[in-house]
Amino acid sequence: MKNIGIIAKKRIEAVDLIRNVVNHLALQGCEVFIDQNLPNIDARCRPVQPDLMPEQVDLILVFGGDGTLLSAARLEHIEMVPVLAVNLGSLGFITEIGADEILCVLEKVLAGDYALDRRMMLEVMLIKKGDERGATFQALNDVVVNKGALARMMDLDTYVNDYYLNRFKADGLIICTPTGSTGYSLSAGGPIVYPSLNLFSITPICPHTLTNRPLIISDDSLIRIELMSESEDVFITVDGQVGARMERHDRVIVRKSEKTLSLVKTPFRNYFEILKQKLKWGER
Repeated sequence: MKNIGIIAKKRIEAVDLIRNVVNHLALQGCEVFIDQNLPNIDARCRPVQPDLMPEQVDLILVFGGDGTLLSAARLEHIEMVPVLAVNLGSLGFITEIGADEILCVLEKVLAGDYALDRRMMLEVMLIKKGDERGATFQALNDVVVNKGALARMMDLDTYVNDYYLNRFKADGLIICTPTGSTGYSLSAGGPIVYPSLNLFSITPICPHTLTNRPLIISDDSLIRIELMSESEDVFITVDGQVGARMERHDRVIVRKSEKTLSLVKTPFRNYFEILKQKLKWGER
């Protein structure tokens, strides 16, 4: 690996860390490409537009929290390149490599001693009433249909592979990947899912019918959600970062994306150790 990309959160609390990494890479003979939206960190870095970075590098380093990685996962052609995510946030379920570990992990990666964790993604299409073209989004974590602060409970007709599932009377509905199972879905009572499993989960948010529980389905399923109730304050949100307003009879189509995200796995702990650490299992 000779061409290395760097993406970081806009507020950089770890400029010195990134400069150390750039210096280490330069000593290894690597060329470093950096998000052109970041301030000038090192004159040896080549500024590049983020969407063009995956086609120019052999590895992308993402410095930040899970939100920074979720944003990077939507880059064009991100499936072409492995991603090494360094946690600078407070929780970091997906950004599992600590700032104190980065140089050691990077040394292994440059030597070819690493393993990848391929994470599935969702393709989400919002089809407005009367417009069959729709708007398409990519999601690593989840897509959420939910109400604003003053909206009433909504009616969501939900289909799986054209089979009618249910009319959810709820504050909203979460469709998430295994990666997203430790996010909003977990807070809404959804299950924790091992990240390499091939499935989606459907989790209602505060359902009126208490027997409406989270549902696990195969990742080759096609999910269709139609908003049936009148509401002026309903939104579709993708990975908690992008989205659009919905109106009655608008539809959301969710399927497995052709894109995946290839994460460099930490060599220092496994997934269950990360769960126990982040969720503070065993503590009193």
